[in-house]
Amino acid sequence: MALAALKDLVLLVAEDEYLVARDLLDTLEEQGATVLGPASTVQRALALCSSTPRIDAALLDVNLRGDWIFAAADLLQERGVPVVFVTGYDAEVIPHRFSAAPCLRKPAEGHRVVEA
Repeated sequence: MALAALKDLVLLVAEDEYLVARDLLDTLEEQGATVLGPASTVQRALALCSSTPRIDAALLDVNLRGDWIFAAADLLQERGVPVVFVTGYDAEVIPHRFSAAPCLRKPAEGHRVVEA
């Protein structure tokens, strides 16, 4: 039985790899979250950021189909929404302005995602 650690939270997921996205969605939904996405492009992530009144946190792949996610991360940060980067890249590619954001290395284990 799930502990529902994320019960009633609305979480945005931006991920372009189907299997990774599926794992993230399964993990988050098992913990009681409502998931927006997955957004597989930066444009879709930006649209969800702009059109969704409530987002409690976001899990963002750093690179979606060759485009950096940082414009969406900026928009979320302006709204006061915490972000967690999930990436196969080294953390050094993430701009300094996001230094407080957690960064998980792919493939991220479910319990690490929930903890972050």
